[in-house]
Amino acid sequence: METAPDVDSSPGRVTIGDVARAAGVSIPTVSKVVNHRDGVAPATMLRVQEVVERLGYETSLVARSLRSSRTGVIGILVPEFEPFSTELLRGISSATTGTGYELLAYAGLVTGTSQPGWERRSLSRLSGTLIDGAIVVTPSAALPSSSIPVVAIDPHTGPEGHATVDTDSEGGARIAVEHLLALGHTRIAHIHGRADLASAQLREAGYRAALGAAGIAVDETLLLAGDYQEDQAAEVARALLSRPDRPTAVFAANDSSAIGVLHAAADLGLRVPEDLSVIGFDDVPQAAMTTPPLTTVAQPLTELGASAVAMLLAMLRGEPTKDHVRLDTTLHVRRSTARPAS
Repeated sequence: METAPDVDSSPGRVTIGDVARAAGVSIPTVSKVVNHRDGVAPATMLRVQEVVERLGYETSLVARSLRSSRTGVIGILVPEFEPFSTELLRGISSATTGTGYELLAYAGLVTGTSQPGWERRSLSRLSGTLIDGAIVVTPSAALPSSSIPVVAIDPHTGPEGHATVDTDSEGGARIAVEHLLALGHTRIAHIHGRADLASAQLREAGYRAALGAAGIAVDETLLLAGDYQEDQAAEVARALLSRPDRPTAVFAANDSSAIGVLHAAADLGLRVPEDLSVIGFDDVPQAAMTTPPLTTVAQPLTELGASAVAMLLAMLRGEPTKDHVRLDTTLHVRRSTARPAS
């Protein structure tokens, strides 16, 4: 097979003309090859494919969608790239391998800002011409009607409207508090998430249910808002742990809040778990790297992502699918919990 002539290595996007010149064929011939159409001799097709691979030529997503009404791309919309969404992306990426779809990850918020409706704006920008379907991570509002299939992971408003994948937040909270009760703790505080979020409400409900089942009245002064934020949780934990009647254990509604509690305890000279037991929720990678390693309720984050992919692919194929999938949580005991000091 003859070798392809060299092409100038000028900066910028490789064009279809660059491929045609390097392969010594016409632009229509390259178009037929990259769009998998007939009418090209096998030897010519191989030569063009080699040049496409060598030059890294990619067709425009917009042009591709105009030709076929499909882009072959799934959009992953997250508010921001933080530990929770990053772990979900790992599962989504693994589950998409071999499906013929590519992924486009898109962050709808700038870190540290609050912009309601980011989901609507993101879907509007990407739908139709850039992506065939979307997985939206922790949308904060009800998702609008869309021209493409959409799956929501752990929506703030709960499993309503669009297809949804989430985990058992209430059951997970119960096993967290039951673990502390089994160790002998009775004065257990709860650093809860944002009051308007379904996951935070369910985790608080699980906390209350576990105490109630043990015959322990809930002390409302031991419930403080951490808003799922490490700094906020650390601030309220400092005040909580400075009280003369401080709790012997804290159940935080997510790992970021639990890490904030660990920082507050260290600032006050409290030892974990000798003076205070701390347990979180999520099991993000950082949970195993804290000092001491954090006991936490594990959400199957990669499985969450994979389940969302399976649901979305079924929708793209026009197959019937469940409206809601809920996955179980499990307790991962590490070294931040122990029996209370006698």
